[in-house]
Amino acid sequence: MRAKENTIMIERRRSAQVIATGALALLAGLTGCMVGPKYHAPAPPQATASNFKESTVNFQDADGWKVARPQDAMLRGNWWEVFQEPELNALEDKLNINNQNIKQYFEQYMEARALIAEARSQFWPTITLNPSWSRSRSSGNLTNSSTANTGRASTIWAAPLEVSWVPDLFGKIRNEVREAQYAAQVSAADLENEKLTEQVSLAEYYFEIRGQDKLQVILNQTVDADQKALDANQGAYDAGTGDYISVVEARATLESAKSSAINVGLLRAQYEHAIAVLLGKVATDFSIPVKPVTYTPPPIPTGVPSQLVERRPDVAAAERTLAEANATIGIGYGAFFPQVTIAAGGGFESSTLKHLFDWPSRFWSIGPSASQVIFDGGLYRAQLHQYEAVYNADLAVYRQTSLTAFQQVEDALAGTRTYSQQILRQQDAVKAAQEFLDLEMQRYNIGVDPYVDVVTAQTTLLGNQQALNSLQVSEMMSTVELVQALGGGWDRSQLPTPSQAGAKVPNSAYTMQK
Repeated sequence: MRAKENTIMIERRRSAQVIATGALALLAGLTGCMVGPKYHAPAPPQATASNFKESTVNFQDADGWKVARPQDAMLRGNWWEVFQEPELNALEDKLNINNQNIKQYFEQYMEARALIAEARSQFWPTITLNPSWSRSRSSGNLTNSSTANTGRASTIWAAPLEVSWVPDLFGKIRNEVREAQYAAQVSAADLENEKLTEQVSLAEYYFEIRGQDKLQVILNQTVDADQKALDANQGAYDAGTGDYISVVEARATLESAKSSAINVGLLRAQYEHAIAVLLGKVATDFSIPVKPVTYTPPPIPTGVPSQLVERRPDVAAAERTLAEANATIGIGYGAFFPQVTIAAGGGFESSTLKHLFDWPSRFWSIGPSASQVIFDGGLYRAQLHQYEAVYNADLAVYRQTSLTAFQQVEDALAGTRTYSQQILRQQDAVKAAQEFLDLEMQRYNIGVDPYVDVVTAQTTLLGNQQALNSLQVSEMMSTVELVQALGGGWDRSQLPTPSQAGAKVPNSAYTMQK
């Protein structure tokens, strides 16, 4: 009899296993279902011309700055090396290692990658072990109660194991994983855009400092010349051959030049402090040696307009944000479908620890459950409309970012080209002003003109020299801005793929910094 009962129990277990296996196979097949719109990257605004407009119009055959030939060449790698300035190269290398804003964006990218792992963990069942021990005594005054053993103490040892799994029947989890992957790509593009922004800021501050150094030389030379003029006028007045008004005019001119020379140090110091912050250094301990240099910007390879959107990290971030929004719509569609949960539990339970793991102490339960919202007052549909609106807004941002990229390139090209032409004219103006001053000094020395005419000539020369220096700095700023508008040396092939963004990251990468 007992053997027959055992045989029946074995057959029942086999039947249960077959049913469970079939159910799991069916659920695994159902996980191939996917709801929500399939993503197709929209076409960005594109120029039909083969070259950027401002690289070919007007002064192309005249002297001055021109784009590199051939125009379809592009910047690669460390873009700042095109300026052939070793000191700038060294500073940029330090910035890429020590800049705190870049580190912040890098950690945000690592956070985004961790969120992919969090989303992917939902593919797997949750297994919980919950061992426990309890000692209790029931009331002895429960004579009419159905509770057995009233008034007696009892001990329970338990070692239950629970398994719960929510199969991804309609792609909700897969859409969440894709959303996290696309968000990580956005973060990676933001990191590259931040790198470019910080690198450009450093280059601009560096060239501003060199412009201030050059301006300091101009003003120091002016102070020296004005001091000599004052000494000469004072000597002539003391000798009785000059008038006092010339002395006063010379002194006023000298003091004005001294004031301007002192003021140059303020902007230089501020630019130097800004570079210290970019390099992650305390401004108190950082300095850049004085080196008055006049720079001529090199030809910049612009590439062709059709390549621009592939070279801009901000455009790549906008497009990946659009893909992320599309995945969110898929999550919204998944809310309309039922959620199935497969739960199983089992373990051992005994009144004594000695017999806890005996075969008769076992217990188990298994069973699927499903839940479906019947009425939510239109919540899910409203959320879906919200996600679709977000997608449409992100699409507009993507297109606007692409349009702005073309605008910035054309602006920088126009600026660099125009400044180079203006510098040529301003150099002629400086030469003419110097000749004017030389002639006026001759006329003053022979007594033809009063000293006030010399002061006018000095002021004209100083103004033209300052304007020339300002234009030369502006030309370098515009060139750096052109490099930034072209995306630096970056292109979309450097953006990690969804699978690369979701690859396992070593635990050491998440070590807290001290």
